[in-house]
Amino acid sequence: MATMRGYGLYFAVVLFVTSFISVNALAESSVWKVSKGGDHIFIGGTVHILPATEFPLPKEFDIAYKQSDSIVLETKLPDANDTAFQMQMMQQMAYKEGKKITDFLSKRTQQKLNNYLTSLGVDMMMFERFKPGFLVTMFAMLEAQKAQLSGEGVDIFYSKQANSDKKSIAYLETAEFQMNMIASMGKGDEDKFMKSNLAQMKDFKVSFLGILKAWRAGDVEQLNELAFEPMKDDPKTVKTLLTDRNRNWIPHIERMFTNNANNKEFVLVGVAHLVGNKSVLALLKAKGYRVNKL
Repeated sequence: MATMRGYGLYFAVVLFVTSFISVNALAESSVWKVSKGGDHIFIGGTVHILPATEFPLPKEFDIAYKQSDSIVLETKLPDANDTAFQMQMMQQMAYKEGKKITDFLSKRTQQKLNNYLTSLGVDMMMFERFKPGFLVTMFAMLEAQKAQLSGEGVDIFYSKQANSDKKSIAYLETAEFQMNMIASMGKGDEDKFMKSNLAQMKDFKVSFLGILKAWRAGDVEQLNELAFEPMKDDPKTVKTLLTDRNRNWIPHIERMFTNNANNKEFVLVGVAHLVGNKSVLALLKAKGYRVNKL
């Protein structure tokens, strides 16, 4: 069912979906300069899926990239020929011992799920063995494809650019970490998780286009309304996908200021990780770093 290209989009979609969870902050730009002493790095908020029509990117990205020696991304997608990892991923996302998603859903939610898949022209049997995090990701992928809005995002764009320019690339997380994180989504709250996400899929295209417009304008209030509000009743997922990871990334970022002051990094993470009182930028400010919009 999942080709390696589909697998790459699979990760990108889930990161796209989670990258717009937004809290109380006002951003006028999507790129920041973070300084301490005489050293600095750049941090940019990304969209992990972008239609080709969204390029070129805002000029701040190009400025930060050109002034940086290396880039830092959330994770590295496995090579297209890494069939062993693809098999590992599919095994991780599937239930074992004959279990299936419907074992964890109410009759009403089962019917909603079946109706939704039917509307996409998909047989329920193709998905019933998979865990909720994988299912929601595949739904978003299918919706983006149906709306003809799929495309490589900011992260992939700069990964290719850095390879072409022979700039080094580092990563904040492993692909295994993200795989395990997605596999755990909705665990213990399967029925609520699926109902909430099925409801959000009803207006996917309209919400997606609205999010893209708000991202380009740095309109955090609109991002909050379109992406965070529908998820506010699931604090467990917000904690797992955002706040815990923000905290885990801080030591990695701090080492960028101690390892080599002459090397300037451009850190690219989902924009939601950069807004709110528990964001990466807020945590850095609390540690005495200066944070300014580029």
